[in-house]
Amino acid sequence: MRVAIVGAGAVGRSIAGELLGNGHAVMLIEKNGSKVRAKAVPGAEWVQADACEVTALEEAQLATCDVVIAATGDDKANLVVSLLAKTEFAVNRVVARVKDPRNEWLYTEAWGVDVAVSTPRVLAALVEEAVTVGDVVRLMSFRKGAANLTEITLAEDTPWVGRALREVPLPRETVLTAILRGERVITPSPDEPLEAGDELLFVMHGDVEEELQEVLSGRPVG
Repeated sequence: MRVAIVGAGAVGRSIAGELLGNGHAVMLIEKNGSKVRAKAVPGAEWVQADACEVTALEEAQLATCDVVIAATGDDKANLVVSLLAKTEFAVNRVVARVKDPRNEWLYTEAWGVDVAVSTPRVLAALVEEAVTVGDVVRLMSFRKGAANLTEITLAEDTPWVGRALREVPLPRETVLTAILRGERVITPSPDEPLEAGDELLFVMHGDVEEELQEVLSGRPVG
């Protein structure tokens, strides 16, 4: 997979290093010449250019990229890059960093954003995931809630403990992707019995989160 990362600050370089380590081709685009440090991310292609200019992105051949990550420290720049990537270069997947949480509402499909990543929101979700039992915790949203990655830890008093997955009436547009049980990662199967403390990971529509919580807890939400 070929990935373009706009912004070669600490965040952009860290993402590039992870992707390179996973075998992907990475192009780093940075406007500030002082941040163009090829030795900082060996193996990455470096381009010094203003990614908010169409001609610069054309020269960088952005259309050849499968994914664009707008990772600058400027929300305006990230939104412009996202819009250009999607509308001018038809990039399949656009991920954008939200610098100021107050601007998160702007990071929508209208601006070409498929996934918006807000550090405060992610950290809060991880804290909730670690300490919350019996409640649905949203870990990440895709396409502004059209699909969410959510987690729920089964409480001891849930009516589904000891029963097979096939018996659980999951809401529409809800897919159980994995069960975390201790140190094990279990691929769900219809005959898998549920246990108290199981962490269930779902991909689902945001509209049915409360319904899922009611099903798995056995009581109305609120």
